[in-house]
Amino acid sequence: MRSAPAASTRHRLRAALRDGEQGSAIVEFVFLTVVVLVPLIYLVLTVSRVQAGTYAVTQAAREAGRAFVTAEAGEYAHARADAAARIAFADFGFDGRLEVACDGSPCLRPEGRVTTRAEVVVPLPLVPDFARAVVPLQVPVSASSVSTVDRFRGVP
Repeated sequence: MRSAPAASTRHRLRAALRDGEQGSAIVEFVFLTVVVLVPLIYLVLTVSRVQAGTYAVTQAAREAGRAFVTAEAGEYAHARADAAARIAFADFGFDGRLEVACDGSPCLRPEGRVTTRAEVVVPLPLVPDFARAVVPLQVPVSASSVSTVDRFRGVP
């Protein structure tokens, strides 16, 4: 048989242990949320910024090629391509670089191929100064596009 003092002691011990657990679930939840959620948010920010850079260079290369091959005269083609690329970069908030190469001379001859290459450097968000030596601060992104001049260009 159990004695009354032993049962009473066990009851008090269980009550004391239960009282010590009050509120700890909230602390654990907040701690785990910060530990898991903050890196996850940073990852989403970084990936979305790099993806925006990818969209920017893809659109800039494609639109610059289209603008180049549809120019009325060769002297306007480079200016049109640069303007189209600047608009595409600005749409995504970047300042990029464009290179245009032709497969022959003149560039705007019928069925001539024009290669446009766009490049942008995407800075990583929220990287502190003390981490500059360890973490790369920029991600270079580039894309190229080949556009063909119309076969019947210059034919009345």
